[in-house]
Amino acid sequence: MSNHAQSAPSGAHSTTRFALWALTSLFFMWGFITAMNDILIPHLKSIFSLSYTQAMLVQFCFFGAYFLVSLPAGKLVGKIGYQKGIAAGLMTAAVGCVMFIPAAYLAQYWMFLTSLFVLASGITVLQVAANPLVTVMGDPDTASSRLTMTQAFNSLGTTVAPIIGGMLLFSSNEQLDAQGQADLVVAPYLTLAAVLVLLAAVMVKIAMPSPREDDTELATSTDSSVLKHRHLALGVLGLFAYVGAEVAIGSFLVNYLGLTSVMGMSESQASSYIAYYWGGAMIGRFIGALIMQKVSPGKLLAVNSVASCSLIILSVSSSGGLAMWSILAVGLCNSIMFPTIFSLALKGLGKQTAQGSGMLCLAIVGGAIVPLVQGALADSFGLQVSFLLPVLCYLYIAYYGLVGSNPVVSKENPS
Repeated sequence: MSNHAQSAPSGAHSTTRFALWALTSLFFMWGFITAMNDILIPHLKSIFSLSYTQAMLVQFCFFGAYFLVSLPAGKLVGKIGYQKGIAAGLMTAAVGCVMFIPAAYLAQYWMFLTSLFVLASGITVLQVAANPLVTVMGDPDTASSRLTMTQAFNSLGTTVAPIIGGMLLFSSNEQLDAQGQADLVVAPYLTLAAVLVLLAAVMVKIAMPSPREDDTELATSTDSSVLKHRHLALGVLGLFAYVGAEVAIGSFLVNYLGLTSVMGMSESQASSYIAYYWGGAMIGRFIGALIMQKVSPGKLLAVNSVASCSLIILSVSSSGGLAMWSILAVGLCNSIMFPTIFSLALKGLGKQTAQGSGMLCLAIVGGAIVPLVQGALADSFGLQVSFLLPVLCYLYIAYYGLVGSNPVVSKENPS
């Protein structure tokens, strides 16, 4: 079966290993860039005196790109190949980063949003091309462990970004006027652009195996008839709710920890604590992988969801350190949710697995919609009350883990 990687001479083993590490660095980069939004949101909010709803347009543009670009990205990768697809994604993301310069110079919020959309479009092309490559880079039996490793580096990126981003964007902005604060984003995003261009040059040069052509289906197939499978349809909604809740909480953390009723922290202090939220998700993945050998995935998903609800309710009804640490601990509960919902939703789909995977990828648009709705709630009822929206998301995920994820055999379409 996939002997593309094995047919290489033994001397190519180290080349394959280098290629895998180069790919792994991409996962780190897109985790880093995604978590930078959690720092960018409060920064832009204070520069442009935005409402919470307006500030959440950052995530709306970023995750909206996943929804709009993933199908065209699949077609592009199918046409130009995986390796060139990765280079195209990296260069597009680099262009998005460079667009931060005129946005900062002219201090225009809509230009920042446009830059983020272009940046996220590049990341989407990157994801579509990189995931199948990781699976064929070595022994097929160890494909899932390779994907787990790359996901761990993605989590490392989300953990490191708030610390570095906070130091760069908030360290001296108290003394600066609005223009000076806008200019602070130039250095970090210009550095990111340089790194992305360098990675694109490396990715074009190194030798890589080619996945089979039909692997592109994972990105391009979204036949809606597959939603006749009830557990998949409910899983798409579950993934929408999960990504939305996780992104919304991360997006509001700096402002939440700045509330006098919570910790009254400055933006630079609060930004370093976001690392605990994303770091908890990284550590929880390893713990969850061990627990899942003994506990059914659906039950563990429900337990984690109920724990998330309890922690959020505890946080919004308390103050000080208890309010802070209980909201940060939700990251630990989030850890196993994405891969668990994904695998439960695809269970028993057989030949329709690729289409099911495509529908689940579109559900990532939850990261665009839920934070925006929470922003509107925060403007109308206050920031603490708005956290009840993620509670509703986690309650649904608990239902999915216990009930909704059980496949129902269709009478018309038994498989």
